[in-house]
Amino acid sequence: MVRRILNNQPSPQALTQRENIFHTRCKILENTCSLIVDSGSCCNCCSTRLVDKLSLIVLPHPKPYKLHWLNEDGDLVVNQQIKVKFSIGKYEDSVLCDVVPMEACHILLGRPWQFNKKTMHNGLTNQITFTHKAKKFVLHPLLPSQVAEDELQMRNKR
Repeated sequence: MVRRILNNQPSPQALTQRENIFHTRCKILENTCSLIVDSGSCCNCCSTRLVDKLSLIVLPHPKPYKLHWLNEDGDLVVNQQIKVKFSIGKYEDSVLCDVVPMEACHILLGRPWQFNKKTMHNGLTNQITFTHKAKKFVLHPLLPSQVAEDELQMRNKR
């Protein structure tokens, strides 16, 4: 009886995804980068660190605006954009991102990307499903231990 109960324990991964933001990794110019999908963000963002490290070409923002949520020093003027080409597994795409100084990840895909791709987020598994060029894709999140590992690597590189 005890053996049966122990075998029926839920897996730690299933329990840990409930309160996690969707983190994954992507490839940009053959470099592995961190990516977050966040429905609470009203823009797609790319970190200034990524733009500088990979020497990506920035464009002037057609409608510069101010952001306050990124730092406690006050408003930050967002006046640059970048069209960044990335891949996650077999999914390849390019997205227009605002260039901002952020430390959480290299790319943040917000509601504009989710809206354009008509994504479906499974809250239980934290997976994102969408169709791109007539193919169905399911993006899987990193485990919390993998996210912690990525954050440590990014902190060390700073």
